[in-house]
Amino acid sequence: MVWLVKSLCKIIFGLLLRVELVNKEYVPEKGSALVCSNHPGTWDMFLIGYKLKRLTRYMAKEELFKNPILKFVLTRVGAFPVKRGKADVESMKTAINLLKEGHIVAVFPEGTRTRDKRISAGGGAALMAIRSGAPVVPVRIKGEYKLFGKIKVIFGEPFYIEGDKDAIYPSSYLKQKSNEIMDRVFALD
Repeated sequence: MVWLVKSLCKIIFGLLLRVELVNKEYVPEKGSALVCSNHPGTWDMFLIGYKLKRLTRYMAKEELFKNPILKFVLTRVGAFPVKRGKADVESMKTAINLLKEGHIVAVFPEGTRTRDKRISAGGGAALMAIRSGAPVVPVRIKGEYKLFGKIKVIFGEPFYIEGDKDAIYPSSYLKQKSNEIMDRVFALD
């Protein structure tokens, strides 16, 4: 199923958009990585992963999983649900466990589509990075989501969020660290 979706994305994006991926080699070929991106459009999760050699797991809003057909497709391509607007302990545990197992997990720390403006990130991305010990790969998606629009997906150098995996951090600290991740995302050009 993954190869089918990636193939469809290559065809659709090739026909309808002009997508340029920059520095995708920053995503490790082995081991875990927490990919953190801005979220300007509907197709962002597919744009991040469709040309990567490895399966990318995604946190996706739970509403998408209410449609049985969409749920079938999303789960087959590595997505798992997250409840937005509150701390979703189960989805956080899922993401952290996937990272500890050596998977790539992609998240949108700001929690919603933002076009290309900044909003404050929640603390989840920093918590996942600290608890798993995985490197963070910042990604910025820029461009126009319109027919034949040019979209640029820029991967940045991996870095680590230092911290004690077992410590309890205040939410203000985690939000600060997640916003520092987003600073690196928006610095990519």
